[in-house]
Amino acid sequence: MRDSLDIETVSAALVTSGRPWRGVEFHPALGSTNTRLRELLTGTAEQPDAAGSTGPYAAGPYAAGRRDDDAGLWWVVLTDHQTGGRGRLGRAWTVPDRASLAVSVAVPVADPTQAGWMPLLAGLALSRAVRRVTEATGAALTARLKWPNDVLLAEDGDRKLSGILCELVTVGSVQAVVVGTGVNIDQTREELPVDTATSLALAGARVRREELLVAYLDELRAVLTGAGVGADALDGSGAAEVRTAYREACSTIGLTVRVHLPTGVAVEGTAVGVDDDGALVVRTDHGVRTFAAGDVVHVRPAAGGLA
Repeated sequence: MRDSLDIETVSAALVTSGRPWRGVEFHPALGSTNTRLRELLTGTAEQPDAAGSTGPYAAGPYAAGRRDDDAGLWWVVLTDHQTGGRGRLGRAWTVPDRASLAVSVAVPVADPTQAGWMPLLAGLALSRAVRRVTEATGAALTARLKWPNDVLLAEDGDRKLSGILCELVTVGSVQAVVVGTGVNIDQTREELPVDTATSLALAGARVRREELLVAYLDELRAVLTGAGVGADALDGSGAAEVRTAYREACSTIGLTVRVHLPTGVAVEGTAVGVDDDGALVVRTDHGVRTFAAGDVVHVRPAAGGLA
């Protein structure tokens, strides 16, 4: 039997001195953690009371931390069972109860142009967390990044372990990015919706969701700070270093790819880099083109394959 998340332990680890996270809200089941966090940011959600219950969420949310006038910023929303999970362009993603990690966090950004890098930075943070946590189990896994928002596992044929969905939200005079992350933890092959997906368990690693969650959010804080994003960020002088780290971890760079556009057109060429706005740079027979994540349906190897 799969266990529920130990939220007391998670909250004690995250909402502490030296970390930016200001609170944790947990739901046994929830349509979408991103939607719930957007509601918190925009003031359209009812707040859990001291007992952790309110309105439509009386079935059992748990909240720990402090709330104030900028409720939602630096908050963490979690669920054991995300019933209406979404990927980019509204794609549905379904998972069994308690088999995955579904988490959303809200990070303030000084400049909306930083939003283009957020799914990339989150992927970099998650890849580092996966390596760190699986290495501690004796089964170190190699998480590779597929531009713009997927994390793949080399040990299972570059199948997809995680997807990241980022959404820009305006809260009064403040802009924030909601970073939603879903990670497959212990699904069997039969429980995954497509053959191109995998889980940590299928790749040979048994980890506790709590450990991966805390490691991921620690790595995310470090990456955002280095890149000059967030409340305790540096002056941005480390942005070049963080972007270089992403480019080194991105398995898309160097591949001959086929970029599928919403118009139905597919552009083929060699992915030669990711520019400073987070866009994919592709050298084609007709010159160099750049593609922003929001303008692309799929990016796939031209030779075929799972990624």
